[in-house]
Amino acid sequence: MESEGAVMNSPILNQIGTVFIPVSNIEKARDWYCEILGLPVDGEIQFGHLYVLPMKGAGVVLDSKIFSEDAIFRTPALHFNTEDIEGAYAFMQSKEVELTTEIQHQHYFNFKDPDGNLLMVCQC
Repeated sequence: MESEGAVMNSPILNQIGTVFIPVSNIEKARDWYCEILGLPVDGEIQFGHLYVLPMKGAGVVLDSKIFSEDAIFRTPALHFNTEDIEGAYAFMQSKEVELTTEIQHQHYFNFKDPDGNLLMVCQC
């Protein structure tokens, strides 16, 4: 039996590898996310339904195969980092992204992607 406070060895790392975002149209979602994140639209759509966004840190995979009304994120399942929350908010407004909150506590705001997934931008 493990003693209280002991660290157990585990083959599972305490890291987030990838977050899957359900999208209805993989090409449209790829283009939208790449534009919002300032990424080039390169790489290929894999297996006809997956697009891996070239992220730093944890990965994001857009997946049209898992899309359904039940799969849409109704609470933020992830946040994108920023070093300038006000600049990020103004940028999203200029892109006519559906913002669901104003900047909260000078730290974060929520928005929806074109499929209605609720996501967040947070100042790191």
